[in-house]
Amino acid sequence: MTDPEPFVFEGRLRAKREAPAVARNRDAIAAVLGEVLPPIGLVLEVASGTGEHAVHFARAFPQLAWQPSDPDPEALASIAAWSDEAGLANVRAPLQLDAAAADWPVERADAVLCINMVHISPWAATLGLLAGAARVLGPGGVLFLYGPYRQAGVETAPSNEAFDQSLKDRNPDWGLRWLEDVIDEARRVGLCHAETRPMPANNLSAIFRRV
Repeated sequence: MTDPEPFVFEGRLRAKREAPAVARNRDAIAAVLGEVLPPIGLVLEVASGTGEHAVHFARAFPQLAWQPSDPDPEALASIAAWSDEAGLANVRAPLQLDAAAADWPVERADAVLCINMVHISPWAATLGLLAGAARVLGPGGVLFLYGPYRQAGVETAPSNEAFDQSLKDRNPDWGLRWLEDVIDEARRVGLCHAETRPMPANNLSAIFRRV
C-alpha cells in the first residue's frame, strides 16, 4: 500500500489556531482513551480541527501512531503547525479528509477518533463517518465519538438546548443528534455500540467496535 500524499500548505496559511474547549476536555477524554484504544497501531482522527487534541493524545500515547485529518485547509495548516512545534515522531502529516466522502485517503486504521464534529456538520457527515470507520477498521477496531447528544429518556441540559439553537441559527443542517439515531446507523454498517460514558460539561463519550 502506498502512503497517501500529505496536504501541501501555502506559507500564508501555516498558522496555529486554538480552541479553548480543548484545554477543558482533553484530559477527561484521554482518561477514557487509555481504556479503549489498542496498545499499538494507527489512530485516525477525523475532523482534527486545530490539531491540539492530536498533539496532546500523541504525547499521552507514544506507542500509537496518530493520523490527524480535516477537510479545511486552514485547519490542516494549524494541525501541521502544532505538530511541527511539538516535534513528536508519532504524529503523521495531516491529511485532507471529508468524513462524508465515499473514499478516504486512509485504507486501514486500528482506531478512529472524532471529537465535536457530529453536531457541527450535516447529518450526511455523520453517516459518512460511520461508513468510513466501518471500512477502515478491522474486527474489534474502535470508533470513539465525543460531544453533546440528545438521549431518549434523559432531559437535555439547558446549556445544551441553548447550544443546539445557536448551531441551528448558524446552519439549519447542524444541531445536537439523538444518540440512539447514531447507534442505529452504526449498527447498519457493522459497528456495535459498546458503551456510553458521561463526560464533563454535559458531553458524552460513545464507544463502538467493528463487528
